Amino acid sequence: MFLGDYFIFLIALLACMIFSLVASAKVKSAFGKYDKKTCVSGMTGYDTAQRLMRANGVYDIGIGKTGGTLTDHYHPTKKIVNLSDSTYASNSVAAVAVAAHEIGHVMQKKDGYWLYNLRTAVVPVANFGSFLAMPLVLIGLLLDYLVAATADSGIGFYLAMIGVALYGASFVFALVTLPVELDASRRAKQMLVASRILKEDELPAATEVLSAAAMTYLASLLTSLVYFLRFLFYVLTLFGRRD
Repeated sequence: MFLGDYFIFLIALLACMIFSLVASAKVKSAFGKYDKKTCVSGMTGYDTAQRLMRANGVYDIGIGKTGGTLTDHYHPTKKIVNLSDSTYASNSVAAVAVAAHEIGHVMQKKDGYWLYNLRTAVVPVANFGSFLAMPLVLIGLLLDYLVAATADSGIGFYLAMIGVALYGASFVFALVTLPVELDASRRAKQMLVASRILKEDELPAATEVLSAAAMTYLASLLTSLVYFLRFLFYVLTLFGRRD
């Protein structure tokens, strides 16, 4: 039965891997397609980030440059938006959309968007949990064995389940990340039109790029869910409580 369960896990994981590959290919395809289309305003990714922040009263966030393609990210603690080589100096619709997406995150922090704040709060828990999860499960197993010899106690099992909960923080992070990214893209499209960086007829292209990127976060969420369920089932099996 255990081998059958493991086979199901492998099938689910394989499906997630295939979906992740498809999502990544779609992002590259959409970006490559619209990276060749110059936006009518002629603004670059850097220009876009700067204008959108100024238009929304943000003056304490810097704009930096980082190597690679689609490695753009906002670093809130360092107060900087890093744009990739493919975005920084490019005046394509794709580059402008990606830059605006990062400013969407800036605005989330500025507005105190609750899901963005929740994701930020979950990060240290997820890092801490991934480190402590397995040790807690092992300690729980040891306690369960030692205590079971003298009394009927579930202390070991409950300790192990705390480890499972900590491990699950990574899944919670992925779960919260998806709506945060979708909201950043929604904000980006609104700001691009309001600031006249993109015209209405250019918006579908930007939407295609941002929607493709969202698929990668969905793939991460599904993969995280599969690993979490596998870990939970593994612990329940160890304690003989699969039912």
